[in-house]
Amino acid sequence: MDAELFPRTRTQVAPGAVHLPDWLDAAGQSGLLAACREWARPPAGLRTVRTPGGGTMTARQVCLGRHWYPYGYAPTAVDGDGAPVKPFPAWLGDLGRRAVADALGPGQAAAAAYDIALINFYDADARMGMHRDADENSPAPVVSLSLGDTCVFRFGNTATRARPWTDVELRSGDLFVFGGPSRLAYHGVPKVHPGTAPPELGLTGRLNITLRVGGP
Repeated sequence: MDAELFPRTRTQVAPGAVHLPDWLDAAGQSGLLAACREWARPPAGLRTVRTPGGGTMTARQVCLGRHWYPYGYAPTAVDGDGAPVKPFPAWLGDLGRRAVADALGPGQAAAAAYDIALINFYDADARMGMHRDADENSPAPVVSLSLGDTCVFRFGNTATRARPWTDVELRSGDLFVFGGPSRLAYHGVPKVHPGTAPPELGLTGRLNITLRVGGP
């Protein structure tokens, strides 16, 4: 399905994968953006992620709770400045549990004690290849929040990076949650539409805040 044809209403994209447009209001977006700007400051701030093959990701990243690197977690910014990772705030965990409850139902949120956040910043040229969020030890749903520029979010299947997939337009304030049978689905961001962020937000580019449960 083409992104521009996807409805701007609550939509189950796949079993366990739900898109809720406009989930964060303007005040919620502004508050989350202000927090992201603080988290992006050194130490353990926004950094370029280097892949095992020697390349770099075009989206830059900052982590909370645990530091993600390809492909695992650490308590310090092992591929950054080596500083301890900033703590994961309790209010962000509450936001994650509320997101899961709204998207998948109250019963799905009970065991989801969110403790990791990966915050990716996309400029106009940034992309994210098809990948799975498979480095956690918990099957709890992944919560994804969008701020700033609109993007094409490609949500695929659990078997391969290739089709079938669905392209979803994610705008500022949108929520996307995937868990259950879709927890390990491949997904990526093939395109960002520059200049589409709400002017009042004061953000050039796109921020994607993903909340996860690390597990034991």
